[in-house]
Amino acid sequence: MTASMSPPLGVRGRDVAVLAVGLLTTALTVVGVRRLPVSATTAALALLLVVLGTSTFGRLWIATVVAVAATLALNFFFLPPVGTFTIADPQNWVALFAFLATAVIASNLSAAAQARASDAIARRNEVTRLFDLTRDVLLTTETVGAIDALARHVARRFQLAGVAICLPGHHGWRIHQGGHDEVRVESDLLNQALAKARGALEFDAHRRAYGGHIQVADAQGNGVLIVPLRHGTKAVGLLAAVVPTLDVGTLDAVAGVVAIAIERTQFLSEREAAELVRQKADLAATLLASLSHDLKTPLTAIRVAVENLSGHLPAGEHAAQANAAIAELDRLNRLFQDILDMARIDAAAIDVERQWVTPADVVDAASAHVRHALDGHPLHVDADTETEVEIDPRVASVALSHLLENAGRYSPTSCEIAVQARAGADGLRVAVTDQGPGLDPGELDHLFERFYRGHTARQLAPGTGMGLAITRGLLAAVGGRVWAENVPGGGARFTIVVPGAQRPMSVRV
Repeated sequence: MTASMSPPLGVRGRDVAVLAVGLLTTALTVVGVRRLPVSATTAALALLLVVLGTSTFGRLWIATVVAVAATLALNFFFLPPVGTFTIADPQNWVALFAFLATAVIASNLSAAAQARASDAIARRNEVTRLFDLTRDVLLTTETVGAIDALARHVARRFQLAGVAICLPGHHGWRIHQGGHDEVRVESDLLNQALAKARGALEFDAHRRAYGGHIQVADAQGNGVLIVPLRHGTKAVGLLAAVVPTLDVGTLDAVAGVVAIAIERTQFLSEREAAELVRQKADLAATLLASLSHDLKTPLTAIRVAVENLSGHLPAGEHAAQANAAIAELDRLNRLFQDILDMARIDAAAIDVERQWVTPADVVDAASAHVRHALDGHPLHVDADTETEVEIDPRVASVALSHLLENAGRYSPTSCEIAVQARAGADGLRVAVTDQGPGLDPGELDHLFERFYRGHTARQLAPGTGMGLAITRGLLAAVGGRVWAENVPGGGARFTIVVPGAQRPMSVRV
């Protein structure tokens, strides 16, 4: 970045080294040329090369000192009378002044070229770092903590010891710090700076910056440069940096990028809010449509069964109608339980109560919960009864019950459903394998979305599409996971993992 210009006579370590090398080279050149049978013109050209070389690596004042030293050496050692600073021939005066003028002009031109090159490098670095900062902004997709991350990016990219993004709020200033030094500026000073920034907008072409920047002292007495953050022509905040090596124009350009990043963060936040509203509206519409269909069927069946029971029926038919009504009531109960589970998942209100249970206990509870869906399907259970895992048995059994219900619903009657449950290093692992039509590979990515039902599923059996979404939500609440895959030869396999500690049954107290 553009550094502050050093005073012309400012002496630094590098300047001293360049000056010493220039004077030493001048002395060595005089010694070397004197040992050769050369003319004063040749000696002048050799010394001129030393001056040009010094001006290439040093500042203007260093090159001027070396040029004067070379001029004196040329006069003393090569212009008659040799050994004195007296010049006898007037032509030698002309040659001496021409040498000195050439050396100074060449030094000046070289110094100007160095300054332009240094300025070009600084501008290139400025553009590069602004580009890097812009890329940091574009890669930030989270809205929570985005402004704090932005302040850190600014401090890191531009090597600022301390930087703060100051945004006015309803209850004072919100300060987002970056860098290892904290910037603390009084609220009154920030108010004054913002009021000045909201005045007439002027552009200083020399400093490459818009008006409104001020320099103040922070709580520790350090100088702080404050520039406005503008959306268009409106100042919406301030960027404060501990007296940086950046010039005002560069810091003003950084402030412009920061203002755009803040505006982008606000747009992302508004878009997320709008997306949440849209999702809730879609959820309500889908839920209403699903419930209107799934409530009508069991209510109609219950009504018919009750009407039949009110008449005179044989004992066998009486029991069948009663069982049909009970089955539909169970179906309604499961539907409302699914709605409650989904509401708890949305509200992050899943209470986790861990207990020591065996994998077989979880499978027994889940299969008992959906025994109606498993009627007519042989159930082959291979569950561990010798090891316990510390999990929430209700969450695990409800999640597993939805997988068992799906397997019974989409498998042909009399086809076996296999359940394997084990306690391993990652907790409880249960796999449910059916002999149904399998899963469409193109639908695997959407399988666990709410209310999603594949083309084959819609043709085989009615449903709401909530079961797998509830399974994923319940497992996510306890740090578990679920996935699905096709089985070679036909069928599908759903696997759940519920993390938890394990111990042998013998440890039970």
